[in-house]
Amino acid sequence: MKIVFFGTPQFAVPTLEKLLNHPEFEVLAVVTQPDKRRERGNKLTPTPVKAIATAHNLPVWQPERVKKDTETLTKLKQLDADVFVVVAYGQILSSKILNMPKLACINVHGSILPKYRGAAPIQWCLYNGEKETGITTMLMDVGMDTGAMLQIATTPIGLLDTAQDLADRLAAIGGDLLVETLLKLERQEIQPIPQDNLAATYAPLIQKQDYALDWSKSAIQLHNQIRGFYPNCTATFRNNLLKITASAPLGSVGDHVPPELQDLLHKLPDLSNTSDKPGVIVSIIKGIGAIVQTGEGLLLLREVQLAGKRPQSGWDFVNGSRLTVGEVFGAGS
Repeated sequence: MKIVFFGTPQFAVPTLEKLLNHPEFEVLAVVTQPDKRRERGNKLTPTPVKAIATAHNLPVWQPERVKKDTETLTKLKQLDADVFVVVAYGQILSSKILNMPKLACINVHGSILPKYRGAAPIQWCLYNGEKETGITTMLMDVGMDTGAMLQIATTPIGLLDTAQDLADRLAAIGGDLLVETLLKLERQEIQPIPQDNLAATYAPLIQKQDYALDWSKSAIQLHNQIRGFYPNCTATFRNNLLKITASAPLGSVGDHVPPELQDLLHKLPDLSNTSDKPGVIVSIIKGIGAIVQTGEGLLLLREVQLAGKRPQSGWDFVNGSRLTVGEVFGAGS
């Protein structure tokens, strides 16, 4: 099966590697986003997908706008591929491109469709406190993740899973599911299933304001925001911006409490009578970190990052900044 692969971030790499290592597939070329300049050194950095493709001596095309790039469109047509595979490419494909492959244009999407169509399904499913997510392979059409579904694989979400944890797990699942999907599609063993548009939800691009923490929210809401938009959520402390990169909600967090959090809950003093305003440090647990009052419940700060510094554990933050009970965190910006 002759394949052209469209993808850009690390999330797409395991799927590309599965295709490259499978005897029944031949990757003809890779289409990825243009190289970007990184802050440190301002050097052009290749996308993760380009790095893998280059290592395998594959042709790599990086048009600014693929559907407007006549040179890339001509090359794609000339390849006469059986399948186009798209994994987090980052550009919308035109109907002209979608109609080029002989068999299909297939997308590997990081949610259980029709929920969380759009650019950031992993982040928003965590933000909304979902207990399960997955990968959907689908036939692409001109809509935003609206094509008929081919196969679905699911995975549970742990209470302390971050967007990075989930992305790594789903990326591996996606590679395996795509291989299975392609083989079954070639043997005509899959019946595409139309999506229920009435059940659809959307996962838009994350905006800067989505990172700002509001301590009047509940502990579980703040925790889901921190892990969903990892590692970028912000608060203010002593008039400085502070990233909170890992947390744990204390109190009623459902049935699936991980062992490390269960152990912590047993060590805590009785904080049930705290009546401080949201954002106030109500306790400091030796060797662990600070506990903050929220609009409902308490939030343990497991990891933070001061401006210009590396992430540090909650306890290192307590020691390094000499935190005291009664100090206040402000809203992020």
